[in-house]
Amino acid sequence: MSRKIRFAGFLSIVLCPFILCAQQPAHDAGVQPDTADKKPAESLDKRAFGVLPNYRTADGNLPFQPITAKYKLTIALKDSFDGPLYVIGGIFAGIYQLENQNPSFGQGLKGYAHRYVTSFADQSIGNMMAEGVMPSLLHQDPRYFRRGSGTTKSRLGYALTRIFVCKNDKGNWTFNTSELLGNATGAAISNAYYPDTRTVHDNVEKLGIQLATDAMSQVLKEFWPDVKRKLKKRKKEQ
Repeated sequence: MSRKIRFAGFLSIVLCPFILCAQQPAHDAGVQPDTADKKPAESLDKRAFGVLPNYRTADGNLPFQPITAKYKLTIALKDSFDGPLYVIGGIFAGIYQLENQNPSFGQGLKGYAHRYVTSFADQSIGNMMAEGVMPSLLHQDPRYFRRGSGTTKSRLGYALTRIFVCKNDKGNWTFNTSELLGNATGAAISNAYYPDTRTVHDNVEKLGIQLATDAMSQVLKEFWPDVKRKLKKRKKEQ
């Protein structure tokens, strides 16, 4: 089984609970239509589940307000070096260790440490390029503008396609050059520390995995408030 297939299975397992939990329409009689989220973008939850970093989410129902290049870089730094990301880097390193990717790294503690450092570098470099550097240079907005209403299917499609569509500094939707070029640059830089995976196929696969990870992140950001609201409602009922 290839790494792509395993990764796709991993994404499916992670996303399934969110999609199922959001099956109830946003305008159901028992749930207020997202009024809890109609607040300034900066006041949205900074952590999904109280753990996962959520600094890049904005309320898409509010009037667009551009952010400065400095703030774009600040978001990228927070998304790159937030505490839980060190844990995620360890998980990916463990997967790569089991699959013996980049055999020249070896096995054992030394091999795992090598894979951990390079895995974390993949995340941080990709985030800095796609969320900070490229958006600043190309005048695009790296934030995810949460929709918060509509059918589950439409919101899922919206979230997944935001890796290809973004807003520019004028608030207009445009092709997300920053996401693709930023992650492609990160994949190219990774050739410096991945001696065994420097082919075109390897780099395309790295880019695909990073884009899939970012797409999964958008889905989590879109549906997390729904999950949180339902958990609170269930807790009150109990």
